[in-house]
Amino acid sequence: MDKQTILVEVAYALPDKQAILPVEVAVGTTALAAAQQSGITDKFEGIDLENAKLGIFGKVVSPGQVLQEGDRVEIYRPLIADPKEVRKARAARVKERKAAEQPG
Repeated sequence: MDKQTILVEVAYALPDKQAILPVEVAVGTTALAAAQQSGITDKFEGIDLENAKLGIFGKVVSPGQVLQEGDRVEIYRPLIADPKEVRKARAARVKERKAAEQPG
């Protein structure tokens, strides 16, 4: 590797399958460009890189974030369930369980 390129990783995970791909990119490459160059969409169907949230080591970044040597670009999946609704449903189940346990 010369000074014109850097080595980064692109990561994506499903509950049952994960991949971290090493990618050599030009200095000045963005997070989105590295994800596109990685070929990750060939390994996982349905990734929409243009609209996916991206991060570097757990911190959300813009697709235009310029990468540094050793960065790991993470492609985040969209949430399937609204966290607020999940908490409401869980609280309702707990309330029902407590009501059922009370004698009367």
